[in-house]
Amino acid sequence: MTITTAPRLNFAAGAPKAFRSLIGFDAAARDGLDPALVELIQIRSSQLNGCAYCLHMHVSDARKAGEDDLRLHMIAVWREAKHFFSPREQAALSLTEAVTLIADAGVPDEVYAEAAAQFDEAELAHVLAVIFAINTWNRVAIATAKLAGTDERR
Repeated sequence: MTITTAPRLNFAAGAPKAFRSLIGFDAAARDGLDPALVELIQIRSSQLNGCAYCLHMHVSDARKAGEDDLRLHMIAVWREAKHFFSPREQAALSLTEAVTLIADAGVPDEVYAEAAAQFDEAELAHVLAVIFAINTWNRVAIATAKLAGTDERR
């Protein structure tokens, strides 16, 4: 199997209504959530999905927003570096992993219960929506062969 390194398709131009809808969903998902938490979710999902384009974008955005480099380096191993993350962030990261890797074991009750204990119902719905959105963006970027480090933004 050969994986291309050349861009395949301009998704925004090819499916503009779907693209605009995804942008709207992404914006609505973030509503009311701490932007730093949103970036942690997006970074972890992008790591798990192997999406270099999104990982580059969200690490860059997190740095611009003032996120500490040490925390950014620890996201991939957050379970071993819990002291860098609040209980709320840990619950969001755990839920992100379960939803992103949903085919592995679904979303375990204990993972969901911990997230529900850390977030009220509306916040939890938005956390889930951010996870859904970034997983979709990861798939768009990977399927269309977006290249990490390009200046294009969604």
